[in-house]
Amino acid sequence: MYDSPPAEVLESLAASIGEAVYMDVAKWHLYLNDAKLHTLVAQRLYPLLADGRTSEADITPILQDITVPIGAGRKQLSLIDLIPSTCISDLVRVLEDFDV
Repeated sequence: MYDSPPAEVLESLAASIGEAVYMDVAKWHLYLNDAKLHTLVAQRLYPLLADGRTSEADITPILQDITVPIGAGRKQLSLIDLIPSTCISDLVRVLEDFDV
């Protein structure tokens, strides 16, 4: 178990993630902050960040576990399936650069 980060730390991480990472849907880029997913992703990734584990291999299972409802919830897709590989690299960079 880990201690919850202060709200401002989580908000800062969420903002960084939300501005750097997008989902690609039919060549439209929907940034995670616009999709209201940036805080959830930050909350799920923070424990890894606190442990110094920021590789793509570390974050992939977490992104696979986050589902995104589409078609008014008629389908659920894994977030990892919607994020291009370049954005995964950007996410890793955001996590590496973030000061805990």
